[in-house]
Amino acid sequence: MTGRLLILLMLVSALAVGAGVWYAQVYAYYEEPSLEEAGGVVLTDGETGEVREIPVEFFQAIDSDSSPIRFRACFDLGERVDAVAWAAPYEGAQPLVAPGWFDCFDAGALDAALSDGGATAYLGVGDIHYGIDRVVAVAPDGKGWMWHQINRCGAAVFDGGAPPDGCPPPPEGTARQGAAPN
Repeated sequence: MTGRLLILLMLVSALAVGAGVWYAQVYAYYEEPSLEEAGGVVLTDGETGEVREIPVEFFQAIDSDSSPIRFRACFDLGERVDAVAWAAPYEGAQPLVAPGWFDCFDAGALDAALSDGGATAYLGVGDIHYGIDRVVAVAPDGKGWMWHQINRCGAAVFDGGAPPDGCPPPPEGTARQGAAPN
């Protein structure tokens, strides 16, 4: 009888730990910042490099201090779809999956829209954190999305290598500054 009780206790403990880890990953660390707290919806001008804010409606966002790439947002431009024509395009945009409960951001559908021309990606802010860009995508109907994506500088440095040519030096403690790749 003691063996069965011990096994039952181990199973209950394993389930409790599993539930805790799942909750931490899906819900615990996310906050829902306001438009102002998120820094607004900003785009980088393709000609001047100036960062400009655009007015939006129906803004929703999630973010977390636990990782710089957990930011996701959805918004609507209303009838001002041409308000982004001056923005710098973003090559290689790949939206990251959001938690299921943040249902305005469907990374799979957005990725398909970016691939087939149903949405266009723009540079919001380059290096919003070292090696991380804020990407903004807009569909012809005015729906928009934002997320953070690792750029080429971050990809190299976060893997332990040296920053590629043209990249700023990484901040202290980011990785092995100036180290040759393994």
